[in-house]
Amino acid sequence: MIKKIIIGACLLISFVSFAQQGTASPYSFYGIGDIKFKGTQEFRSMAGVAVEQDSIHLNIDNPSSYASLIQTTFTVGATFGTSTLKTDVESAKAQRTTFDYLAVGIPIGKFGASFGLVPLSSVGYKILSDNTATEGAVSSQLSGQGGINKVYFGLAYKIKPNWNIGADIQYNFGKITTTSLEAVTGVQNTTQEVNISTLSGVNFDIGTMYEAKLYKKVNLFTSLSYAFKSDLNSDSTREITVSGDPDPYTYAPESQKLKLPSKLTIGVGIGEARKWLVGTTLAFQGEGQLTNYYNSTQNVRYEKYAKYAVGGYYIPNYTSFTSYLSRVTYRAGLKYEKIGLIVNNESINDVGMSLGAGIPIPGYFSNLNIGVEFGKRGTVSSNLVQENYVNFSVGFSFNDKWFVKSKFN
Repeated sequence: MIKKIIIGACLLISFVSFAQQGTASPYSFYGIGDIKFKGTQEFRSMAGVAVEQDSIHLNIDNPSSYASLIQTTFTVGATFGTSTLKTDVESAKAQRTTFDYLAVGIPIGKFGASFGLVPLSSVGYKILSDNTATEGAVSSQLSGQGGINKVYFGLAYKIKPNWNIGADIQYNFGKITTTSLEAVTGVQNTTQEVNISTLSGVNFDIGTMYEAKLYKKVNLFTSLSYAFKSDLNSDSTREITVSGDPDPYTYAPESQKLKLPSKLTIGVGIGEARKWLVGTTLAFQGEGQLTNYYNSTQNVRYEKYAKYAVGGYYIPNYTSFTSYLSRVTYRAGLKYEKIGLIVNNESINDVGMSLGAGIPIPGYFSNLNIGVEFGKRGTVSSNLVQENYVNFSVGFSFNDKWFVKSKFN
C-alpha cells in the first residue's frame, strides 16, 4: 500500500512543485529568493532542532540519520501561510499554500538510504508604485515568481550502535521569472521587461550523529553536518516590449555562476528516547554571491547567515493502551535567524516560535504531524517592510517493511 501512495504522491507533487508560488515576501526579490526550511514537519515544530537518531522519522537535514531507520519511511508535507506586510505608513495581507518536501528513507542493514524532492528557494512578490496622479511621473509594477528545487540521494552507515556517518548528493534546478511594467503619466506607451533565468547545479552534504548515555535512561545527542560550497549556473533571457511596437527586443546576457556558500550546522541535546528531549541547533553560513544581472541594486549587500534555535518534545506515555492523548508527541521551539541579507544598511532578521503535535495513526506504525509557526521578519525602519507571518503545516510519515521475503504463499 505504501508503495502505491509513494508513486501517486511523487507524480502529483513533482508537478505542483514546478507551479507553486511558495512565498509572498518582497525580500524574495534578492538573490535566489527565500531560502526554504530544509526539514520535515516533525523538526520544524521544534524550530529545526534535529539531534536525535530517530528510528521512525526521516531527518533530511543530516544525511547520517538514515542509518537509524528501522522501517521504510515515506514522508510528505505542505504549508498554508498567511502574512501581514507593513511599512511605517500602510499594510497588506498575503496568503499562499506550498509543497514542502517529499522523501523516502530505506534501512539496509547497517546502511540507510534516502531520496526525495525538496524546495531550495522560492520567489513570489508583487510591488506597485502608483504615481498616476502626477503628470510626467513614472508608475511601475514589479513581480516575480518561481524558485529552485532540489532532488537528492543520500547514503548513511552505522559505524557503531550509537554513531552514524552519511552523505548526500543534490541536484538543484529551477526557473525564476521577473516582470517590470513602467508607464509615464500622460504618455500613452508603456514598457514591459521580462527576465527569465534558468538555474542548475550540484552540491554535497556530509554529516555525523553520535549518542552517549549520561545517566540511567538519559542520553546525550549530538549532530554535525556540513554543506560544501557550490556553483549555481544561471542562463538568462531578457525581453523588452513597448506598447504599440509589434516586435519585442530580446537578448540573452552571458551565463553567470552564482555561488552558494558552505554551511555548518551543530546540534546538541539531552533526553530520554520516546519520552522527552531538549536541544539546541546552531547554523552558520558564509556570504553568498547570489546577485543575478536583473536584481543587482546598490542598496543591497549580503552577509554571513546565522541561526540559533532551541526546541524539544514530550510524550506522556508512548506505550499507553488506555489514553490516546498520552501517545501524542508534543513539540515546541524558538528560533532567531540572520538571513544573510542587508537592505538599506539594515540586517534582515527572522524571529519565530513554533508549536506542533505528532498524532499516531491507529493500526499503523505511522503518524500525522501538525504545527503552527508565528514569526516576524524584517523591519519598518529605513523604508523597509516588516512581515508578520503565521504558517500552518501538516506532514504525514508512513512506515512499512520492504524487502521482507514472505514465509507463506
